[in-house]
Amino acid sequence: MNAMLVGADTLGNIPDVLRDFGINIHRHVSGRNSSHQRKVDRLPAGTDLLILFTDFLGHNVMRHFRELASENQIRFIACRRSVCALKQSLTGAGLNDSQCAACPHQCAAAKSGGGKRKR
Repeated sequence: MNAMLVGADTLGNIPDVLRDFGINIHRHVSGRNSSHQRKVDRLPAGTDLLILFTDFLGHNVMRHFRELASENQIRFIACRRSVCALKQSLTGAGLNDSQCAACPHQCAAAKSGGGKRKR
């Protein structure tokens, strides 16, 4: 699966997390540069998933990319730029971590999509 990432100046450990989910980074734009904020008329060919890092994007930029994804029937997720938030959003979107899928244990964290405790 190929993903376009919008937001975040640097990705840190995010490429490793995406690789664990079987996702390749097709393209990454930071969203801060003014050229990245200009209207893009389409997403790159071969994009299967759009990931928006909300703590690095303005509302108009995020809305524009969401509309592009909807028009092209491409799934999108929006989350903060953290490994935990990304994992939780990917699991919530129905994507499985290949390490969890290969694990013989059926732990509660894998089933619930994040290991949140109920109080």
